[in-house]
Formats: sequence, C-alpha cells, structure tokens
Amino acid sequence: MQQAVAGKIQYGQSRHAAPVNMPATAASPELERVVNFLTVMAMELDNAVEPSTPNPHLNMILHLLQSHFDGRVVSPSSMVSAAGVPYATATRKLAEIQDAGLIERRPRTKTGKTYTLHPSADLLDRFTQLSDRIDRVVRGSFEITETSTEASDYYFGGSYQQGRAAIAPPSALPHPLKLAGGLRILVHGDPTFMVMEGLKRQFEQIVGTNIHQRAFSIDRLHAEALRNADRPKSRYDLIAVDLPWVGEFVEKGIIVPLDEVMDISRLDPADFHTAGWRAAHWGGRPYGVPSQTTPELMFYRKDWFAEAGLEPPATTDAVIEAARHFHNPQRGRYGVAWNAARGTALGHTFMMTCAAFGQPIIDIPKIAGGFDTDKLAQGGFHPTLNTDRALDAADYLMQLLDYSPPDILSMSWYERVRPYGAGHIAMAYGYTLLAPYFELDENSPAHGNTGYLPHPHGPAGSPIAPVGGYVLCIPANLAEDRIDDTVEALVTFTSPGAQKLYAQNGSRTEPRYSVGADPEVRRLSPIFGLLDQMSWRDELQFWPRPPIPQISEIINICGHELHDMLRGIVTPRAALDRVQARAEDILRH
Repeated sequence: MQQAVAGKIQYGQSRHAAPVNMPATAASPELERVVNFLTVMAMELDNAVEPSTPNPHLNMILHLLQSHFDGRVVSPSSMVSAAGVPYATATRKLAEIQDAGLIERRPRTKTGKTYTLHPSADLLDRFTQLSDRIDRVVRGSFEITETSTEASDYYFGGSYQQGRAAIAPPSALPHPLKLAGGLRILVHGDPTFMVMEGLKRQFEQIVGTNIHQRAFSIDRLHAEALRNADRPKSRYDLIAVDLPWVGEFVEKGIIVPLDEVMDISRLDPADFHTAGWRAAHWGGRPYGVPSQTTPELMFYRKDWFAEAGLEPPATTDAVIEAARHFHNPQRGRYGVAWNAARGTALGHTFMMTCAAFGQPIIDIPKIAGGFDTDKLAQGGFHPTLNTDRALDAADYLMQLLDYSPPDILSMSWYERVRPYGAGHIAMAYGYTLLAPYFELDENSPAHGNTGYLPHPHGPAGSPIAPVGGYVLCIPANLAEDRIDDTVEALVTFTSPGAQKLYAQNGSRTEPRYSVGADPEVRRLSPIFGLLDQMSWRDELQFWPRPPIPQISEIINICGHELHDMLRGIVTPRAALDRVQARAEDILRH
C-alpha cells in the first residue's frame, strides 16, 4: 500500500512550478458551513428577542458569501434587500463595505453601467480565518472532540467519512479572467461535455468571462487539434485530448507540459483516480488534467439475468452463454451490443478485447496489477497483434457476432447503448459516460435494472475496466498573454466542486476520489461507488490502449482489417497477420 501511494505522489510532483499570484479562494466545506451557521444564528437571534436591531453589514456580507458559494449573481439591489434595514440606510452601509475593500465590482456590460458584486480576496481570507476560530469555539463550548476513527479515515488527499459536509459548489474567481474574446475550448461531443455546455452561463459567472465551446466527433476532434497546432496562434485556450493521444500530442509538440506553467499541487493530484492521472503523463511529466475518467464496462440487465437464474457474466465464456440464452430475434431481443463499426470504433474494441485475454498490443513488460506503462516515452516497442491470445480475442468477437443485432457492423459509441436502453439487448459494452441514456430516462426498461461489471475476461486474463475519457490540455501555441488566465480556468473546470456539479447534472464520469465519495453524488448512481472500488482493486487500467505516438494509426488499421474479418472476407488469422505487418512498419518508421 505504501508503495502504491508513493507512486501516486510521484506523479503529483512539480518539476518547474511557476509561481502563482492568484489567492486561493476555493470555498471549502468548512467555510460554507460556518457561513450557513452564522446566517441561521443571526436569524434566530433576530427573532428570539424583541426589540432587536438588525446588523446590515453582517447580513449583506453573509448574503454575498452564500451567493458566491452557490454561484449566483449578486446585484446591488439584492444586497440592499438582504440588509434588513431601510433602503437609504442599506445603501449607505453597502458603500461602507465597498470602501473597506470587502466587495469587488465586475461590469456586466461594456459600458459598465450595470455590474455584479463579488467577495474580494480580503473578505474571503478574513472569513476563512473566522471559520477556523468559530470551529474551535464551538468544539470547545460543546466539548466536541475528534475520535481516533475520524482522524484515521483519511486517504488520497481528503477525509471522506460518512457524515462530513458535501463538496461545496465552485466559487466565483476573485478576479474575472481577462481573455480577449472569452475562453475558447475544443471538446468532444459526448454527454459529459454537453453537460458542461448546459452549465455555461453558471461557469461564465464563476470565471467572469464568456465561454465558447466547440464540440466534434472523436475523429474530427483529433483532426481539428492537429490543424490547430499548425496555426501560428492557437484558436483554443483548452483542448480535450483523448487518453490514447497523449503521447502523440506530446511528441508532436501540440500540448505544453503543465509543470512549466503552473504549480501542479494546486490540482491536488492525489485526489485523482490513479489510472486517470497517470494516463495524463508522458515521460513522467503531466500534460493534462483529467476532465473525464470513464472506464468501459459491461452493462447487463439484472432483471433478465435474475429471471433466467444466470449469474452476471464474469468471463468471456459466460458472455457467450448468456448471449445465446437471451438472443431471440423473432421477439426483437438480442444477446449483446458492442463497437463493431469500421475504423476507430472497432479498433478500440479489439484492443480492449485483447486486454481481456491478457494481451497488450505491444510488448510492454508485465508487472503486478497489469503492465508497465512508465517507460512508453522511451519507445522501441514491437507490436503483439497476431499472438495466440490476440487470436483468441478475434475469435471471441466472431462468436459475439452470432448473438448481436443485425446492424452490429455499423454500431459505434452511441448506437450500441440506445437499443440497450430501449430494452432490446441483454448486455452491452459501454463507457460510463453513456449510462445517462437509460439512467436518467425513467421510461427506459434498463432504468434501475442495469448492473455494471469490469470487462469479462478470457482464460489468461483478469477483470479490468479499460480507462477512457479526456484530459484538458493547454496548446503549446497558445499566446503567452493568455496562459495565466487559462490555467485559472483549467483549475476551476477540473476542481471537485465543478466535477460534482457535472455529476448532479447528468454526467457519469468521475476523475476524483473525493467526488465519488461525496454522499450527494453517491446517491445519484451506483456507478460512482463502483468506480472507487474498481480503482482500489487496480481494475482501472489504461495499458489496454497504450498512448504511444503511433496509437491512432494502429487503432485505424485494426478497425479496418478486423471489419473485413467480421464481414467474412478474410480469416481471423489472416486479418491479424496483416494488422501485425502494418503495425510493425509504422513502429519501425
């Protein structure tokens, strides 16, 4: 255990951390709890004794802080209303708070005639110190002490025992981002990033500038990121990078190492799931921050399996057996759905299926819990795409074909989950980010009836959940004067508060341990608790798709050659021999 934790800490260290002058203003749960306590206590005191005199200064400050924590806009008129005193008095008291430097004004229009109010860094610092003092006073007054159990329930950078305060919403930055034209982000058009788009107005209030988000399909996203790298200046401040692309983008100089532009400790690296955080590294240096950590799992209909008296399919043989049992095309039922569309989709499927049979696609050394990915940047690897285990994986896909829907050869990321959610399919391979299609649809037959498993494994394999998702990266050709503010946006969008907000609005991805342990998040879906369990069991792995610079080409080759295999044009052995030869040529050159 100590060795595993040491590995996590090593990946969180900064080599060349740039100094950061922005004050730390993230709202801790303790600070928000104290503000709530003071608000309720002030109300109780005002109502307990008559006559009483309101405290306009305190009332307005508490209103401002609570709105700051909730991400709500505060106008001068709302502050005056919260004062609890006549208008003229409240206006004068508000001016006194502003003159004391406790409030920051941010223009809402170009003319500056209308503006919003925000707590200044000084006010936040003062209340942070006050919250510590109040916490000590309350504990001393009511003789509250921490038990040894509470003190020991600490891991991966946070204390998550049941009963602790939930993660606070993201807070407005103390200074709005000054990015000409607003913040520009290039993303993938998946449900999680669409949740971010739906929260755009709220995040614009948090960062203090407009947000422009462009979304593409996976192949078009890759192409646009490459085109953007050829421009003199990047059109985007942040780009979403699929985990397998990290090595390619680093070697081509497309993204900047984060330890050159920021203090990595600000991200709380130990809070990220180990596999997701390590996958954001190349040559031991961090190049992105996990925005989504979404393993591919096996979805299965718990009610169907229970009625049939079948156990959940833990092995590939059990998948075939269950698929055969449930497959009934005459009744519109099919055994299993998966990524079998030509190209990228099938290429990913084959690599992860090889992993389920214990075979990485290159000759990386085996270690405890998987395969060693720490030295991928050194290169010199040889493809292993026509081994006996790879052939077993190809044969497994051929067997799946017999129990799949008739349009399986055109099914990709979303097409495999839609018929599952509609109640036509017993099992489906799918990323957790696709689960909202049935988890949030109460009319779906799969709603509340879905179980989740790591990839069923072959005889020489073990249970794994191949990690997918995206990291947010800073383009290497981003204008120098935009970098500091972009770093602030990056920290904000990947913070625990932001990740919790995504989950509450439909996302089923979880990059951070703290978010998965949040009691409010846990109640949203069984996925969040399962991800933590899989991470602790070392089932979350990214070696099935090693992010070597040539991975995109190899994925494409696999997806085309094996599609011909599925169509019956070539045999499995012939298809793998062609894949192996082409991959050898790519890696050699």
